Amino acid sequence: MAEISILLVDDHEVVRKGLRNYLETVPGLAVIGEAGSGEEAIAMVQEQIPDVVLLDLIMPGMDGVDATRQIKKISPRTQVVILTSFHDDSHIFRALKAGATSYVLKDMRMDRLAEVIQKAARGEVVLHPRIAARVLENLREDSRRNPQLFNELTERELEVLRMIASGLTNNQIAEKLSLSEHTVKGHVRNIFSKLQLVDRTQAVVFAWQTGLVRKE
Repeated sequence: MAEISILLVDDHEVVRKGLRNYLETVPGLAVIGEAGSGEEAIAMVQEQIPDVVLLDLIMPGMDGVDATRQIKKISPRTQVVILTSFHDDSHIFRALKAGATSYVLKDMRMDRLAEVIQKAARGEVVLHPRIAARVLENLREDSRRNPQLFNELTERELEVLRMIASGLTNNQIAEKLSLSEHTVKGHVRNIFSKLQLVDRTQAVVFAWQTGLVRKE
């Protein structure tokens, strides 16, 4: 299996070095570079196309939200994991809307962070519990405004949504349901449209909020 290539982005060198020292000991992970600013990160993404960018949110110059947006434009396949100390609503929702796959806080253990990176490389969403709570509350408000949204899904779409919430990719869903990946993509588009969601991250937290799946 190919190694997961990682770009570390943080304006504090001591943070980058600490992350690098640990992540380079984890089999299957390869730190391919470090950046101290959003501008530098974008230049490195253009050159190296990493699998995962581990990105600080608050930096001088271009912040993590704008950097995320630019990274996803340059390399849609690159997954952005926000690693920050900030968990207020304005930062959370701006980062997720910009295209971040996961949003975790710097108080997490290093081994757990390695797992988050591995999941992100597979397109799986990870939200810190405090972040998930904020997103869930936001979705509850949307649900109260739109109480019939959930009932609009077909049984097959509910099944696909459960699998999305479990972290499965479209290809994995197709295999489990004996469908073509093209058909699964069609179901996913319908789910997003009916529930007024933007991406898989919102689909996951919607499934948690409605009780369709239970977060461990």
